[in-house]
Amino acid sequence: MDNQSKILVIDDEPIARITIEALLSPENYKLYFAENGVEGVALAIEIMPDIILLDVMMPGINGFEVCRQIRLIPNLAEVPIILITSLDDRESRMTGLKAGADDFITKPFDIFELLVRIQNMTRLNRYRLLMEKRQEAERLNNDLIIAYDKTIEGWSRAIDLRDKKTEGHTQRATEMTIKFACAVGLDKETQVHIKRGALLHDVGKLGIPDSILLKADTLNAEEWEIMHQHPIYAYNWLYPIEYLRPAIDIPFCHHEKWDGSGYPRGLKGNEIPLAARLFAIVDVWDALISDRPYRKAMLPNQIWHYILEQSGRHFDPEIVEHFTSTFAKVSETSK
Repeated sequence: MDNQSKILVIDDEPIARITIEALLSPENYKLYFAENGVEGVALAIEIMPDIILLDVMMPGINGFEVCRQIRLIPNLAEVPIILITSLDDRESRMTGLKAGADDFITKPFDIFELLVRIQNMTRLNRYRLLMEKRQEAERLNNDLIIAYDKTIEGWSRAIDLRDKKTEGHTQRATEMTIKFACAVGLDKETQVHIKRGALLHDVGKLGIPDSILLKADTLNAEEWEIMHQHPIYAYNWLYPIEYLRPAIDIPFCHHEKWDGSGYPRGLKGNEIPLAARLFAIVDVWDALISDRPYRKAMLPNQIWHYILEQSGRHFDPEIVEHFTSTFAKVSETSK
């Protein structure tokens, strides 16, 4: 790959071009020369230089006008331009700055000063380009994350649409879980992973046959055994997606219970990931406030009684305390 910086010299004086060529040839630069402004603008468009050395006093269009024209070309608008001029008055410098020049060298120029100016300008330009590339990479990454999250939301809606009896459950439970995670002090990054996990908590049910998932009656033992496979399906589908691995705890572990009687692995106590322990209580709360084909929704006071009763059994006792404290208004209205 060619790492040489391209320098375009636009100067009508042969001696100036020869001097600059002699000075810069030993350096790691690729040099291009134009004898007038029209030729210089055309060559700049063709080669896309890294730096332009531009004489001011030229026949035809002068350096100020060339500078203005270059700045109107989108791909050249940010290319550093050093004006080489015999004009050393304030007005000329102001004219050059207004035209878009970045630096000035006064004729007769000190060849070493010119070399240092070019080296500094090259370094700054490379830094600018690097920052632009980083910003572009960040923008593309953010766009990709947004696209991923939209896909996740689409999956969650597909799950809800398939199982009409739980329609809306995923969105409600996700919103409540995020509020809960914020209340217990989890950081923003963790909350993002929890949101994704909550949206995908039942993604494994896409692998459950309709005859079981949509059954209106209570499931028999064999059907429950099949239903209990959905967290494993979720793990197998999500784990290969590196982006979603930090969110996998909820889909895989939200049916585990504090006393070890849950599924699919029978985890106990703090073996259960925190995100899954937080979500489990929200998941049950939302399920119990909703009508299902096999039962009516429970009253709030009945739900609170059940949750407190399941502290140390189904739920982490500390999480139950946090849940009660976090949603105190709900608790008060249920008394």
